[in-house]
Amino acid sequence: MHNLASSCLTIGPVSLAGRAILAPMSGVTDAGMRRMALRFGATLVVSEMVASDQLVVRAAEALLRAEGDGITPHVVQIAGCEPHWMAEGARVAEAAGADIIDINMGCPAKRVVHGWSGSALMRDLDHASRLIEATVRAVGVPVSLKTRLGWDHASLNGAELARRSQDLGVKFVTIHGRTRQQFYKGRADWAAVRAIRSVVKVPLAVNGDIVDSSSAAAAMEASGADLVMVGRAALGRPWLVGQIAAELEGRPWQPPAPRMLGEAAVEHYGFLLSAMGRDKGLRHARKHVAAYLVEARRLGSRIPAREASALLTCDAPETVMQGLLRAFLDCDADAARVVA
Repeated sequence: MHNLASSCLTIGPVSLAGRAILAPMSGVTDAGMRRMALRFGATLVVSEMVASDQLVVRAAEALLRAEGDGITPHVVQIAGCEPHWMAEGARVAEAAGADIIDINMGCPAKRVVHGWSGSALMRDLDHASRLIEATVRAVGVPVSLKTRLGWDHASLNGAELARRSQDLGVKFVTIHGRTRQQFYKGRADWAAVRAIRSVVKVPLAVNGDIVDSSSAAAAMEASGADLVMVGRAALGRPWLVGQIAAELEGRPWQPPAPRMLGEAAVEHYGFLLSAMGRDKGLRHARKHVAAYLVEARRLGSRIPAREASALLTCDAPETVMQGLLRAFLDCDADAARVVA
């Protein structure tokens, strides 16, 4: 594995102690999960995407998505299609403690694209540039950009957007190695990210299909990127990002004990119920409970399938938390040492 510990990266005044970032994922990277990832060694974590206009009016869901209590550095990702709202949303996030403002120009979801936000902005780089400029001018903290290779393979303009963003003052760029039209299908093209590397001098992260330290190293080698951003593979495994960060730097990785993993899962579950309220929290937490149980089984848990299935629909929080902890405590000691 590459040893990258000797070189330090910065995003403006923010120093980075590693090379692996937890990606922003709507409905997934709530503050509870982000805190867990940092605790287990993630270099940086990014909030769920927040609609800039909703953040300005202090909509409850927007404020929850941008929550940063106990998270340092605190990165808030905003999205929008109007310079005024992007600037005002960035100001609100900065005033609430954000250390970095990240602009989303990569989300492929239809509801986002139809609102002319996310990856739709790759179809109008002049307008995208106006949004970036307004955001950068509005705040004193660094601004970063997350985007894709292009709208489709006929318009691979990610390099041009990245170059423009750097010229406008963006301090960090992340590229998902797919086009918008690919959504999450096929394989991420890490090598295509090298075209972006050739035009930007700010730190660059590569995103897409990074599931372990081997794929992280391969992605960095193919793309020339400075960091990796880990997305879907971290669901149910918030500690994975820290493992990748350690192994990229040549540091030994000591897998947390099963009890520690179970306690982390229980803490995350409790956060969701506390932050969202019991009923909404129960529904929202199901995807996380399912993912944690998959991870426990991978580590050797013998929790019966029927019991695991029942936990997904159980409306008794104490029962779910006890079940989650028991699932991890049941892991075989030898299997629990393999977290890869």
